[in-house]
Amino acid sequence: MSEYFIQEKQLSNVTRTLVKDENGKSLFLLVGRWGTRGDALSLYAMNGELVASIKQLSLFFGTRFDIYKGFEKVGTLKKILNLSTDFYYINQLRWTVIGDIRNHYYTIHHNNHKIMEMSKATLFSGNYFCLEVENDEDAPLCICIAAVLDYWLYNKKKCSSRNRQMMIDWEDGAC
Repeated sequence: MSEYFIQEKQLSNVTRTLVKDENGKSLFLLVGRWGTRGDALSLYAMNGELVASIKQLSLFFGTRFDIYKGFEKVGTLKKILNLSTDFYYINQLRWTVIGDIRNHYYTIHHNNHKIMEMSKATLFSGNYFCLEVENDEDAPLCICIAAVLDYWLYNKKKCSSRNRQMMIDWEDGAC
């Protein structure tokens, strides 16, 4: 099992994001952008090799993301439920993501086998997300999934405040 650290508030930003190990050594670089259909994030090893990517398929109702390991599509991530616990599914991998996305605490499972657990961590250099990945081979996919979940969380907040403002404008006769 290995731990991967991503500085808080950097995961879903439209910026270059470094993924580090517990010693602060940079392992991966996450680049790309979100917002329109076809946008993607790509994860590179520090030697420049593309190790994983995730591509946005649709914008509205039922937003989905295709996940690639290298250049091979390995699954599609989609939201299934959002009741008291968030639930996502990656069909071809048969991975489930269950937890509290708002508080950045969730796990990824394949059947009863844990693939990854995400939580928050505070280090001397700041606040981080800590991804505990059981098998290092799964780390690139897990990092991409974490980026999408973070994007969904913050995008949902932006949409909610935008919708609230539209309702206020409408009630005030501004529309």
